[in-house]
Amino acid sequence: MVTADATAPARAAAPHTPLVAKAPELDAEGRGRLLAGTHHDPHSLLGAHPVTGGVAFTVLRPYARGVSLVLDGRATEMDDLADGFFSCVLPLDSIPEYELRISYDGQDVVLQDPYRFLPALGELDLHLIGEGRHEELWTALGAHTMTHQGVAGTRFTVWAPNARGVRVCGDFCRWDGTAHPMRSLGSAGVWELFIPGVGEGDLYKFDITRPDGTHTVRADPMARRAEVPPATASVVTRSSHVWADAAWMARRAERPVVESPFSVYEVHLQSWREGLTYRQLAEELTGYVADAGFTHVEFLPVAEHPFGGSWGYQATGLYAPTSRMGTPDDFRYLVDTLHQAGIGVIVDWVAAHFPKDDWALAEFDGRPLYEPQDFRRAEHPDWGTLTFDFGRREVRNFLVANASYWCEEFHVDGLRVDAVASMLYLDYSRDEGQWAPNEHGGRENLDAVSFLQEMNATVYRRNPGVVTIAEESTAWDGVTRATHHTGGPGGFGGLGFGLKWNMGWMHDSLEYIQHEPVHRQYHHNDLTFAMVYAYSENYLLPISHDEVVHGKRALVSKMPGDWWQQRANHRAYLGFMWAHPGKKLLFMGQEFAQGAEWSQEHGMDWWLLDEAYSAQPDHAGVQRLVRDLNHRYRSDPALWERDADPGGFAWVEADAAGDNVVAFLRYAADGTPVLAVSNFSPVVRHDYALGVPRTAGAWRETLNTDAAHYGGSDVRNPDPLQPVAEAFGAFPARLHLTLPPLATLWLSPA
Repeated sequence: MVTADATAPARAAAPHTPLVAKAPELDAEGRGRLLAGTHHDPHSLLGAHPVTGGVAFTVLRPYARGVSLVLDGRATEMDDLADGFFSCVLPLDSIPEYELRISYDGQDVVLQDPYRFLPALGELDLHLIGEGRHEELWTALGAHTMTHQGVAGTRFTVWAPNARGVRVCGDFCRWDGTAHPMRSLGSAGVWELFIPGVGEGDLYKFDITRPDGTHTVRADPMARRAEVPPATASVVTRSSHVWADAAWMARRAERPVVESPFSVYEVHLQSWREGLTYRQLAEELTGYVADAGFTHVEFLPVAEHPFGGSWGYQATGLYAPTSRMGTPDDFRYLVDTLHQAGIGVIVDWVAAHFPKDDWALAEFDGRPLYEPQDFRRAEHPDWGTLTFDFGRREVRNFLVANASYWCEEFHVDGLRVDAVASMLYLDYSRDEGQWAPNEHGGRENLDAVSFLQEMNATVYRRNPGVVTIAEESTAWDGVTRATHHTGGPGGFGGLGFGLKWNMGWMHDSLEYIQHEPVHRQYHHNDLTFAMVYAYSENYLLPISHDEVVHGKRALVSKMPGDWWQQRANHRAYLGFMWAHPGKKLLFMGQEFAQGAEWSQEHGMDWWLLDEAYSAQPDHAGVQRLVRDLNHRYRSDPALWERDADPGGFAWVEADAAGDNVVAFLRYAADGTPVLAVSNFSPVVRHDYALGVPRTAGAWRETLNTDAAHYGGSDVRNPDPLQPVAEAFGAFPARLHLTLPPLATLWLSPA
């Protein structure tokens, strides 16, 4: 590849062609605007233009000692007009194809003139961008390698409507953008330049002239690859990955997510095993998750972010998978490998806010652009970041297209949308006087509501089988209701998500389980209250990264009692969770009872599973339980098929607070039941009676978290249990069984 500053042998040229006229002088205004980076149409001055007596050629090449025009193998030396301008006139009837030979100190480079090319962006693209309706925005904006007018190079396009001028700079021009001013196309605020010879792997940024005349150098908001942080340049890239997951993609829409098994292993890729690349993770993570039986993985945000301590939740490059672990194609390879193993991929997606880095999105072109102009809406008080302007059509387009981009370019199967509540409420984390009501006097962010509806509707329309998941921590009505369905106290249509994190269940159940068993009877409602609203949304039960950081302790460390009781509580809780209505999510490390809080600074405590470690059986036992929970869960439709149907659940025992016992039935679509019983007391309960539906025969224990190979005391119900045909509570039969201490049982008809 020949680039603007690469050394290349000059081609043999015929003797110089004499000029027919002295090069025309540039007018002072145009000259000054080009040098200042404030010209909206540099192609009108640079390049080739018909003049009286021929064609004039004008070039801007700062630091060049000389420039020659090469035409049909003949070189014509151009006049030096000072300040990097060179020009000549040739006696031609039309504008030809030509090259430039540029002489720097001791070396020549031969290249094509960027200013001899027509715009490489179409009118339809510009119209859709202006309307905020370009659903494939990533194909129009950013840096794209292409062959244009028979020449290989890269088209650069950027949206910067407030800029007085924009120039491209990069390693191909020693980061001086003077020679590469972009042209403004139409009224949409889009700037474009095709630069021949620039290609994959080249670094670039945009040098933007603000309205006040000062300059700012910015990474590309639409960059599809970025430098490894702390470097901040964008990288020209193109994909050559050949997907091999056609079978997965064809079948993923066969069954609605709410009627499918869905257990998610949440992963921070960098710290799952330190130092692994995307391609190494493709082998190790895929094998681990497949063995553990999870149906999906969920990655903490993958989009490029400057500060690792944000875990990816403060992204600056929403279109670029973080380069810390490899290239975008390497990330595609990871997703592809997981799909071939039958594992779905969800990525955390952050549209609520972005950081204030002065090389990224904040006041991108000199004025608030991606953020609202009203500081009361722009500032995010919790994280010291900026919110997106959901009311501006181009910003909404940027975000909606980004959601589709991850699904279409990387084949991801779901987006978990972070911090939805902070988007929905104008007064979120704001005191009186720090926010302004909406046009109806309310606190709802109407623009955010409309944006989320548009995003969900677009993603579902374009990507069958994909699920969007809301982390929404309030009781907002209709989070998982379809966008065209109105109702509820707010009168809004549904937000259109497929699933919602059940934060209430998470907080209440963890509050219960952290109490000593002797005190749990006073908090029994924390364990049962979630069923009051369990079918108000399509829920996912999350034990996420947020619950095992910042002093909250790891899951096993939340449990009361000695080490044996902590593990027993941990196992019983997971058994209860996997049987409870709602999809499942567990953060990495909790599947083998890591006792330390998670930190992104180091990997997980895999040494706990080293056979040389004395307590290894304790951790391996919990790991075996999670594996069996997942595999048993996936094989039994009663545990997932009717998660959104109240008819798929029935309490058997909800009021045994003094016993610390809860029991319930789950039903498959064909009526086949599973009985789940949790004893959250440390005593064995013999001959415990529970009502059950009439069945054709006995019940058998299919899972017991107290089993010896999980690390329990091995109190079992080894033989089939025959119910007594006598009414008990609301059921026609009575079952007597033994409840192990601090354990959950699953039973099915024998």
